[in-house]
Order: sequence, then structure tokens, then C-alpha cells
Amino acid sequence: MPELLGVRLPPSLIRPLVVPLAAAGLAPFDIHLLTAIGRRTGRRYTTPVTVLRHDGARWLVAPYGERNWVKNARAAGWVELRRGRRRERVRVEELPPDERPPVLRAYLRRVPANRDLFDAPPDAPPEAFAARAGRQPVFRVLEG
Repeated sequence: MPELLGVRLPPSLIRPLVVPLAAAGLAPFDIHLLTAIGRRTGRRYTTPVTVLRHDGARWLVAPYGERNWVKNARAAGWVELRRGRRRERVRVEELPPDERPPVLRAYLRRVPANRDLFDAPPDAPPEAFAARAGRQPVFRVLEG
């Protein structure tokens, strides 16, 4: 069960707490609101995500695996990221599973509250994250 500010909460309770904080630009862990266009409906869907800064790039990690935002981002090739008043439309490029382990490890180090979603501890070598790499999509954030 993930933690928020050191308190363990079920995911269903985290979203209602994090969305207003991200909208105000006050959420921890560099949480942004990601908006993607529905691949079937064309509607806009918004969910909180952590934007990871690692090796000079920005990354989006789906710690819960294949979720609708992942499928929508994959289909559209772009998403909108918002934190406070800052809003940007960015292209996204999905990494193949064999390139994901170092980013997954960096994500877990940055967001240790999600450690129960990973098979390896934050201090494990990147190779230890290979088993989950096929189930936890990772996107590189590219400028507009």
C-alpha cells in the first residue's frame, strides 16, 4: 500500500488528496496532473503522475502497470502535464522493456512509498528490476 507523507494509505484515498495539491503546485515527489485524450472516446482524462528527472531527461513511470493513461498516451503520442499554473503539452516515447530497469530503479529511489509495487528494493542493481520491466511502462518526456 503506497504512502503519502509517511502515512500508508490505499490508492483510492491518495488520488483525492493528491489532485488538488498537484493543481496548486504543492504536491510532493514532483507530482503533476497528466491529461491524455481517450483513444476511443476522444474525451480528456486526468490522473496524477510523478515526473521523474533522471540522467538529464524527464520520465513517466506507470508503477501500477497498464492503466488507461498509459494506453491513451501510447495511442496519442503526447500528453499534457500540469503542476500549479504551469501547463505543457509534451510528446512521449515509450521505452522498450530492456531499457526500463535503470529508470524503474531511479523512480523507486525517488518515490519509495511505492516500494510494494516493485520486486526489488531501491538499492538493488538495475538488473534486479528487469523482471517487472515488461509490466511497468516507462515513457521518455520529449519537448512539445
